[in-house]
Amino acid sequence: MPRKPYLLSVVMLSVLLTACAISYRFNGASIDYTKTKTIQIDPFPIRSAYVWAPMQAIFNNKLTDIFAQQTKLQQVKRGGDLVLAGEIVGFDQFNKGVSSDGYSQQVQLKMTVNVRFTNNKNHVEDFERQFSATAEYDATQQLINVQEELVTQMTKDITDQIFNATVANW
Repeated sequence: MPRKPYLLSVVMLSVLLTACAISYRFNGASIDYTKTKTIQIDPFPIRSAYVWAPMQAIFNNKLTDIFAQQTKLQQVKRGGDLVLAGEIVGFDQFNKGVSSDGYSQQVQLKMTVNVRFTNNKNHVEDFERQFSATAEYDATQQLINVQEELVTQMTKDITDQIFNATVANW
């Protein structure tokens, strides 16, 4: 007989704990959704001297994805409350490390994106500036073999920087 109240208490406590789940989301966005409801993200063309064509699609997709996944903003083609426009202005490689025999050991790849941000609800937040990221690879490898992985890494870094500068207010 004494086991029934104990068993009933355990069952009730488990039901209560599973029914009352508290969820927090820390995505960094600080948007007043009562005022700002839409975002317009224009395609970012490549305007650098060196061009790797897939870079444009990788960058544009990641930029739209980060705003779709981390905000409740509706993406529109025209007339957005927030507007992101710009271009990929740099895609360069530099010798970073030289070995004792005088040959390059490491190569640094740098991607630079010029961004124009317009907040049509608060023009004080408007800006135009450049964001960049770098990645390194071993000079014994050819760029074509590591390019996609490195561009993906740099794109993630740059889109995080743009997200933080535009809607995270960091």
